[in-house]
Amino acid sequence: MFGSFVLHERLHKALDALAFQQPTDVQQATIEPALSGQDLYVIARTGSGKTAAYLLPLLQRLLLDERRVLAPRVLILAPTRELAAQIVADATALARFTFLRSELVCGGEDFKVQAARLRKNPDLIVATPGRAVEQLTAGNLDLSEVMALVYDEADRMLDMGFSEDVEKLAAACPPGRQTLMFSATSGHAGLQRVARALMREPQWLALSDVREDTPQIRQQVIAADDRGHKERLLKWLLEHDCQGKAMVFTNTREAAERLGGVLRAAGLRAYTLHGERDQKERKAVMAHFRDGGKAVLVATDVAARGLDIEAVDMVVNFDMPRSGDDYLHRVGRTGRAGAEGLAVSLVLSTEWGLMSSIERYLRRQFERRLIKELAGNFTGPKKLKASGKPVGSKKKKKDKDGKSGARSKSPKSAKAGKPRPSRPKVPAGEVITSSDGLAPPKRRRSPPAAE
Repeated sequence: MFGSFVLHERLHKALDALAFQQPTDVQQATIEPALSGQDLYVIARTGSGKTAAYLLPLLQRLLLDERRVLAPRVLILAPTRELAAQIVADATALARFTFLRSELVCGGEDFKVQAARLRKNPDLIVATPGRAVEQLTAGNLDLSEVMALVYDEADRMLDMGFSEDVEKLAAACPPGRQTLMFSATSGHAGLQRVARALMREPQWLALSDVREDTPQIRQQVIAADDRGHKERLLKWLLEHDCQGKAMVFTNTREAAERLGGVLRAAGLRAYTLHGERDQKERKAVMAHFRDGGKAVLVATDVAARGLDIEAVDMVVNFDMPRSGDDYLHRVGRTGRAGAEGLAVSLVLSTEWGLMSSIERYLRRQFERRLIKELAGNFTGPKKLKASGKPVGSKKKKKDKDGKSGARSKSPKSAKAGKPRPSRPKVPAGEVITSSDGLAPPKRRRSPPAAE
């Protein structure tokens, strides 16, 4: 129970109002050491409750801090605007009975308007690294009083190329600050290097691996002949398997826009979300998607992380993601907080090898499914390697008699029999000119003189 944590009564009041009763595993393991000021590196998958795991101790520390400073005291960095906006919403909800204020600093919004809000001295800043560096460089963001620095989805932040920005922001914070780093994986060498450079003897809490099984999410694969077949399968799934909200992922914004138009033409309430939309458009799309009943959000991976949408019944990978981590962050939009969810991947023959690689990475096999009403010609590879990938068919060259056989190792090629034209011998030191007069003249080098 949250009552076992030493938190301010105003925070307990907010938890009661939000109907938070039983802490999750990551909250149970993180809140106490975070309250003590310990640096933490926490490995926890999406949807595990990690946002409240660091917000509650940080809000508690802010309430106990009696300093009267005119600068932010907590900085939280997130890789995407959507995640940053969600963190601000969670912080506002948990601090609803306090005087603590949070502010969002991210791209897609007016730079001067953000600077004006920063001059009002919010207690907690949630920012994307790029815009935070811009405000810092312009002198609008003062980090000299920061007592806690948080990296949410640190692995994703570095994968997106924010390493230099992250280090610059950390250098602007006091060296004695507390640093909390949250990641879905233990991280590659680059992430571990950054963690060692920015943290002081951190405690590592490996609460869940990104590849752990998620039994509450049914994960299925449906083979498709082509993109037109995928569209028909998608419309069937949305009609028969989803009575609420669904998220459909593509790999490009062009594909997202096109697919959104196809679904709207079919009479579905469909919206699109990708990196080219500005912040105002993104907010409007998410508000429309959250409101009402049955709806479809077609998105690129910009929406795979950071969106906390309740009751997403189904996730469809219209395009197979490029990595196992991207797959998990997409699928993690459904089956949240222990609820059941359905994840379906529509796979072309050219995507089967990628799908098999993701299965090996996750150490599980997805359920194969066939929709009889829309059965296609491709139902999966006929022959598979031990790895699960399809056996490739290499065409063998044919000999002169038309029979297939091993490739000839004869040094003579098909041009054999055609003698190579001999070049005229040119005495050393003479100028060679081309026959058409277009190439620049070249001078033949003279042989070295004998010693």
